[in-house]
Amino acid sequence: MKNFGTNAVSRHHSTVTKKSLSGRLNRMLVQRSLVAAMLAALCYAPAGYTQSTSATQNLPTLGDTSREDLSPLAERKLGEQIMNVVRNDPDYIDDGPVSEYLNRLGNRLLDAHPDARGEAAYNFEFFAVRDPVLNAFAFPGGFIGLHTALLLTAQTESELASVIGHEIGHVAQRHIARMLTSQKFDSYIPLVALALAVLAARSSPDAAIAVAAGGQGVAIQKQLNFSRDAEREADRVGFQILSDAGFDPTGMVTFFGRLQASTRNYTDNAPDFLRSHPLTSERIADIQARAQTLRYKQYADGLEFFLMKSRVRVLQDTTVQGLMDAKQAFELQLKSEREVDQIAATYGLAFVACKQRDFVKASTLLEDAKAQTARSSSQKHVLELSSAFDSLSIDILSGSKQFDKASNEAAHAIERLPLSRGLVYQYVDTLLEAKKEAAAGVFLRDQLVLYRQDAKLQKLLAKVYAAEGKQALQHIALADALAIQNNWSGALQQLDIARREKDAGYYELSVIDANERDWKESHKEELAEERKQRR
Repeated sequence: MKNFGTNAVSRHHSTVTKKSLSGRLNRMLVQRSLVAAMLAALCYAPAGYTQSTSATQNLPTLGDTSREDLSPLAERKLGEQIMNVVRNDPDYIDDGPVSEYLNRLGNRLLDAHPDARGEAAYNFEFFAVRDPVLNAFAFPGGFIGLHTALLLTAQTESELASVIGHEIGHVAQRHIARMLTSQKFDSYIPLVALALAVLAARSSPDAAIAVAAGGQGVAIQKQLNFSRDAEREADRVGFQILSDAGFDPTGMVTFFGRLQASTRNYTDNAPDFLRSHPLTSERIADIQARAQTLRYKQYADGLEFFLMKSRVRVLQDTTVQGLMDAKQAFELQLKSEREVDQIAATYGLAFVACKQRDFVKASTLLEDAKAQTARSSSQKHVLELSSAFDSLSIDILSGSKQFDKASNEAAHAIERLPLSRGLVYQYVDTLLEAKKEAAAGVFLRDQLVLYRQDAKLQKLLAKVYAAEGKQALQHIALADALAIQNNWSGALQQLDIARREKDAGYYELSVIDANERDWKESHKEELAEERKQRR
């Protein structure tokens, strides 16, 4: 199993052993610096949510000593470093329509509370990871992840938005930075002990007590108490963000109910001093009391929410058995009387057929889903505003080796949805499959003028150069991608390879020399910061 910071302590609660828990933590320590492991412990969300709150609310805060050591910019950099590991993990869902939907939903909440972006005006990133545990998590600097189980469990968009609002608040209030600062970066052992104690509590409260009693009890208790306060604050602020953004605020209440049902076996039974979050029953009572003070607000869920649940159901498990299970679920869903359920089920069956490489069947089902949507007066706008149908159609055409048709469809879709990053990546892929490297290169260079910090565009450009036999430029593009991810040692290594290529001319060598000077300085600063943190 893979670790994603906060969710690293929430996997398979009742079945994992202390040995497997320690193994997972050790793998995480190897993957990233010890600072990332510290965050994994501190961001943990056992009750299914992690952190959140809004600076615009008149709520008691937990203090702001964080700025003494960890600035908002440093916090963002730390989050980006962790995300470099997450994005390379196979459990990270790199799916254009899902990512775009989550980011639209998250930014709608942020627009209701722009102060939540903080003084550094974070550009938040929302993403999904494969995980059967009902949970979500936040990294410092505005990175928020949701487990696939959570996306599938949410019955309404308001329920899903309530989780995201909660996480936004954690980032806005800089709970993680405060936690790290309270340790002054001078004691890693209590933080690792905290992770082990919380992990052990999932399967054995007695084992957790033993860990907590092993010389680090006071430090652990301090961190757990802090996290309880952070969760209470996050719940209340997330509730306010949810309401102000126009969603049904009772969505948080109903989702807490689902959460309580899924965690009853362990959450309420753990010793109070080992709970890093308030009891779910306490949180439900608090939010229910707040909901009673507001007028009922009806919110109509759009088709896209249900389409994304269908995509996630397929992407969660693409094994043969997983696809069969998804197909059975969609066939059952077709019997629903609700129009959105029927469309989403047909779409899901088309996606399953595409994954099974039955492209004729996939195309027929997708056209059926499109026709159903077009006939719906309340849902037909989704055909124009979402990339869900276009993306699947492009995949079907590419899978059936109709590359010219696929690239043409992607080009038309981009004209309608120019901000869709997923369609951009698909378009380049189809051009490369159609052996149109020159067209792909021109398009990518235009895109990089607008999105210079898009590492994925740089990697695609490297593929274009490789197809054209331009080895030096290929490695320069790979170096640029690694530099964007702050992987300075890897970037410098790629520059060294580029310099030794036979086709490295005056222009290429000039670019290599200029980048090398800048990146060596950045690498030097990073190493100095790491040494400072270890002291």
